[in-house]
Amino acid sequence: MTETTLTPLPEEAGTRSHPALWTSLLPPSAHGDDSICAVSAQGMRVRFADGSELLDGDSGLWNANLGHGNENIARAAYEALRDASYLSVFRYEHTYARRAAEALVALCGADHFARVLFSTSGGAANDLVMKTARHYHALRGQASRKIVVGLRGSYHGLTFGGFALTGENLGQQVYGVDQRLVRHVTPNDPGDIEKLMRAQGRQVAAVVVEPVLGSGAVPLTDEYVDTLLRLRDEYGFLLAADEVATGFGRTGDMFASQRWSGRPDLLVTSKGLTNGTCAAAAVVVSREVADVFRDEDATLTHGETQAGTPVTCAAILATIEEMRRLDAVALGRRAAEVLGTALDRLVEGHPLFDSADGRGLFRSLRIRTAGGGLLPQAEVLGQIAAIRAAGAIVHAGVHGVQIMPPLTATDAEIQELVEAVRTGVEHFAGGIR
Repeated sequence: MTETTLTPLPEEAGTRSHPALWTSLLPPSAHGDDSICAVSAQGMRVRFADGSELLDGDSGLWNANLGHGNENIARAAYEALRDASYLSVFRYEHTYARRAAEALVALCGADHFARVLFSTSGGAANDLVMKTARHYHALRGQASRKIVVGLRGSYHGLTFGGFALTGENLGQQVYGVDQRLVRHVTPNDPGDIEKLMRAQGRQVAAVVVEPVLGSGAVPLTDEYVDTLLRLRDEYGFLLAADEVATGFGRTGDMFASQRWSGRPDLLVTSKGLTNGTCAAAAVVVSREVADVFRDEDATLTHGETQAGTPVTCAAILATIEEMRRLDAVALGRRAAEVLGTALDRLVEGHPLFDSADGRGLFRSLRIRTAGGGLLPQAEVLGQIAAIRAAGAIVHAGVHGVQIMPPLTATDAEIQELVEAVRTGVEHFAGGIR
């Protein structure tokens, strides 16, 4: 056997002038910056290569709902990697996946849900939702039901199916994303979706909604959800709740759709599913939908190499157990009260803050400029950088920022986070960069 040696990396590899990493969603001119290169994270603190330590008001990417570095989840992942480094749900099964699926059905409600399809990301899971819905209708003799409806301003990922469903203009036409079988309606406007259903309702396979829109942290109203449930009964489409961001306690319940007056047919979960430790997602399927596939013995054509692996499923099981052990949903409700009070005070008492929206620990702040107008969208990333310089990580929002601290955040950490936001906004408005 020929001995293989690794070629040493050139000295300049990884430097700002010659970065090997192509950073997501940033222009090449911003790559290689040590101030955005994290080296470790613990609790609500993230340390960076430039020596700075920042308070994480983003919970990673809204996924580390229990904070960074949970030892019980890490231990479960380690043991799975040691004992079953890779096993597949691609034409095979394994005990980790069986247990994780059973736990998710129980968590979502075994009186209504029955089966779990594993995926690797929220975007891929939304692709899977679209395929499942269309196949379901084809099995029932309604193969013409191909249209999938989303909401304007929604975010469902950047894979080709999820990207088509996303209701923001993020360059879909540049990439040749096919949106011919997708429609978008205005959120919280019952008349708009009723009009679409009157015109094309018998061609609709599914309506996919976020209980709180990810782009602007806008909650769906009870009236609007009730309209969706009524139209589902009338027109026969499937209703899918995209709980990639809202699941696992983010909005005050384990899943936001648990407050709806009716259940979704499909529920998508991802971000908090493993506390951000694995590339993991799941589509939880209602008994009614699953029974159609079972009765026809129909094979759903979908598979992902890394979906439902032992380490992923072990992390799912450990995350569910940690949510229970910590009573994390209750912790999150308390943290949300503290955050909500602090944000309300900012809006009421500071001219640079226009309004706060959202639910639970899924919040947004609209910001004003020194001149009184809403912060231009083109300046949002600059505003985020100013808040980062003040000591905290937040996320881009509509004319402002989004704030998503972990359920385990302390009162002091929330106050520190809000103070960093205030300082960063004041500095940015004053021309201090």
